[in-house]
Amino acid sequence: MSGPDAPAAPESDDESGRRANPQGEHDPPRPLADRLRPRDADEVVGQAHLLDSRGPLRRMLATGRVQSLVFWGPPGTGKTTLARLLAGVGGLHFEQISAIFSGVADLKKVFAAARERRDRGQGTLLFVDEIHRFNRSQQDSFLPVVEDGSIVLVGATTENPSFELNAALMSRLKVLVLERLDRDALSTLLARAETHLGRALPLSEDARELLLELADGDGRYLINLIETVIELADPDPPLQREALLQLVQRRALSHDKDRDAHYNLVSALHKSLRASDVDAALYWLARSLAGGEDPRYITRRLIRFASEDVGLADPQALTQALAAREAYDQLGSPEGDLAIAQAVVYLGTAPKSNALYRALGRADAAAREHGALPPPRHLVNAPTRLMKEQGYGRGYIYDHDTPAGFSGQSGFPDALPRSRFYEPVERGFERDVKRRLAYWDRLRRRAEEEGGPPPAGDA
Repeated sequence: MSGPDAPAAPESDDESGRRANPQGEHDPPRPLADRLRPRDADEVVGQAHLLDSRGPLRRMLATGRVQSLVFWGPPGTGKTTLARLLAGVGGLHFEQISAIFSGVADLKKVFAAARERRDRGQGTLLFVDEIHRFNRSQQDSFLPVVEDGSIVLVGATTENPSFELNAALMSRLKVLVLERLDRDALSTLLARAETHLGRALPLSEDARELLLELADGDGRYLINLIETVIELADPDPPLQREALLQLVQRRALSHDKDRDAHYNLVSALHKSLRASDVDAALYWLARSLAGGEDPRYITRRLIRFASEDVGLADPQALTQALAAREAYDQLGSPEGDLAIAQAVVYLGTAPKSNALYRALGRADAAAREHGALPPPRHLVNAPTRLMKEQGYGRGYIYDHDTPAGFSGQSGFPDALPRSRFYEPVERGFERDVKRRLAYWDRLRRRAEEEGGPPPAGDA
């Protein structure tokens, strides 16, 4: 991750996070997440693909040459922390805004201050949280200040930037994908929090495991849970699983207006859908709407869920999620809320599969590992004589002209052996997809054995 985690805070902080000022008085308590924030890259856990010796962030941190970026990843993975570290090594003034609470007037003030700093010889790193919430005209306003060097823009988004950011802005940003924290990273974060607090959390082993499960890859949420346990739990006897669940739920009910709690409620909706617990999902939907969550944000999460957690197990899931968003855009609240509820029930009752999500990850890993391999020449059109002489398009078999409607030719690069990225499950429509893949595998083997297209009929 990267997330808000670091070794013990300075000794001037007491357990509640109050730091003594020069007059001997104490400042207001600092959140635990702030006290545990990493102070250099070596204190960051997770995100090894960005921070190892060959990672793009490691190179920027080492050279101090920071370029405009967008961090795309789930909440609690360290987007703010990494932006602060980049500002530090680049000698840049760090400015942070949220697209949820900022408008055009706020942006103008930030840009004017950044230009004044530039004239004095200091650059500005502007960190924009939830950058996808800005509309097209607001996004366009960043273009001149990025181009003239007034700011280094670092955006953070939980949504696919290809869909949510306009092309002009995307062309000026490098997209870095942050991954949810695995169990080892969360365990490290928990241990650091206990070291900072000077004591272990009053949890049984089962409750401790549950705490990590509840965090579900979100470092900030884990720290919030830790604070809840410290503030509300008696040190003796240790909490068991059931008591921890009751404690966490009681705390969540009192925080509906907090931004982190908004995410926590939508996260609970997502995980209830994944567990096919329809009634729980409807409950968390109602809680999120009552707490003031933007319904369009919920529909974006449902669209993501349809592809990530249902996929081809039920191809209609994505259609239902997209229809809910369109219906809400047409109707607004409260009428459009019912369309969102309809999508929630459909997704919750649909068969589940993350085979597509895993397949894309495997394909991405192969693409990164093997580099820019060219397509096999038989798959490339040859519009010029030179390309024909070089063999482009030679030997290509038009599948519809074969007896089986399937040539068996490989579409992989010549230097890359055939790989199976997509492994459909035995649920829903993916059972049919699995049978189709098996059928084509048999035809492909026959084509390889016989040196030509397979005959018509079942293989």
